[in-house]
Amino acid sequence: MANRQLFRTILLQTLYEWDMRGYRNDMIPSYLEYVLQSFNDGAQDAMSELSGILEEVAKKRNVIDEIIEKAAPDWPLDKIALTDRNVLRLGLYELLFGDHDSVPPKVAINEAVELAKRFGGPKSNKFVNGILGAVYREIGEPGKDQITKPKIPEVDYEDMPVDQKGSAVIYSVDEQGIVRIGMVHDVFGYWTLSKGTIEEGEDVRQGTVRVIKEKTNWFITLKEELGNNEYIAYHPERGPVRKNVVYFLAESAYTQPQLEEDPGGIDDIRWFELDEITDLNMYEDVSQMLIKSIGLIATLTGTSIGTEIPSDARDSQPDLSSMKVSELKELAKERGITGYTTLKKAELVELLSV
Repeated sequence: MANRQLFRTILLQTLYEWDMRGYRNDMIPSYLEYVLQSFNDGAQDAMSELSGILEEVAKKRNVIDEIIEKAAPDWPLDKIALTDRNVLRLGLYELLFGDHDSVPPKVAINEAVELAKRFGGPKSNKFVNGILGAVYREIGEPGKDQITKPKIPEVDYEDMPVDQKGSAVIYSVDEQGIVRIGMVHDVFGYWTLSKGTIEEGEDVRQGTVRVIKEKTNWFITLKEELGNNEYIAYHPERGPVRKNVVYFLAESAYTQPQLEEDPGGIDDIRWFELDEITDLNMYEDVSQMLIKSIGLIATLTGTSIGTEIPSDARDSQPDLSSMKVSELKELAKERGITGYTTLKKAELVELLSV
């Protein structure tokens, strides 16, 4: 893969999910496949190399974690931010066990620091640099005279290319008047909404109808536009890309869905009656779209269906003041908020409290 920053970004994203899901080594291939297909289009050519590194990091986790604990005695591993500890794991793997001809030790450290700057909190880069630097000195500073290649320049948010995606809250009303919501399940354990890429020059509404049909075999009729969400992905040739997802409310007949032949990180699809949705594990932005849809569905169908279905999401606001900056940024990203990357903790708390 030409873009080594992208390569490490994919590794970090996959390690993040592996850590968050309880170190399921057997699920690493699924996590990686989902990351590749959902966030980093065009990186499939590196699947074998990525898998090899992830498997080795997983095998050596106990050894690497012990080194982290010794190098940072004041920071118990479970108190280190999830992003930071996986940046450290990847950096220490490359520093201690990697191919130094391909990735010199100084490069491994510099790249880990760059990952910490991009995905961690305001002080993550110094924290990571301090630990890796201490280990580097402990092992005798190998390759300290090697020259580090110049870094790929950063791209301003406004200058990033934008890829358009379409998604929908799909509802159906059967002959008995029962309202159901159609959802898909991803390999991370979340029920979510089907989405796909709108082709260049294609109308967003028409494209959304097309991608939903291709991915689920549901023929939908769009009713209302619900809003949008945006996140950043990294492409091996294009660099950082803004992915903008437009959400619609759509109706479908109550027919049996069918996943496309290669569904990527999606492993299930089904209809849910409204009182079943309460207990589903969902992403925050999906919950908010469902909340917004309930009243619209009631109006469109002429039924009284209440608003209690996903209301737990409105009552589940975490204690923002107790969260770390990296965790607040993750939450901002999840909610589709933009411009959060340079904010301080107080500003993030205020922004997320709205």
